[in-house]
This record gives sequence, structure tokens and C-alpha cells, in this order.
Amino acid sequence: MNDTTTSESQVSQPQAAPSSPAERPVLPDQLSTDVRSKHHVKAIFEHDIGIRFNDKERFDVEEYCISEGWIKVPVGKKVDRKGFPLTIKLKGKVEAFYK
Repeated sequence: MNDTTTSESQVSQPQAAPSSPAERPVLPDQLSTDVRSKHHVKAIFEHDIGIRFNDKERFDVEEYCISEGWIKVPVGKKVDRKGFPLTIKLKGKVEAFYK
């Protein structure tokens, strides 16, 4: 009877562990939230990422480029003729990080 109790206690249930930095893909120089873009990487969006623009965290970034120093953000509720949000490009210091 002790043998079965010991074996049951040794069997552990799989638990959802937080992602370690080793499992996360490296953030690219340019990334887009638009799935039609060639700069969209699905594996990165499985993790929670953040964008810091001019030392302030932004939550509305559609696309960024670290080396060129720009982000694209939507312009209010305006959309183009295909229904996609209009964006403007803002230039400054861009940092991407995992939360």
C-alpha cells in the first residue's frame, strides 16, 4: 500500500509554467501586428510584448522598426477604403521588450 502511495505522489500533474527567457524567440528589428505583412511573426505574439517609445510605454503600436527609429500607430477611428485603420509614422527612440 505504501508503494502505490509513493508512486502516486511521485507522479505530478503538468502545470502551466511561466515562459522562461530561453523559450521566447528573439524580438526582431521590425515587427508588425498585421498578419498580411512580411514582418509579422506569429510565434512572438504568443508572448506578451511591450513597446517603449521615447521612454514611454505605448499600447497602440501597429508596427515598429528599432534600427530606423519609428512606430506606426492608428489615427483615431479612421479606416481606409478596405476597412483597415489608417496609421501614421512617428519617429523617435524605440525599444521592444517582453513583459
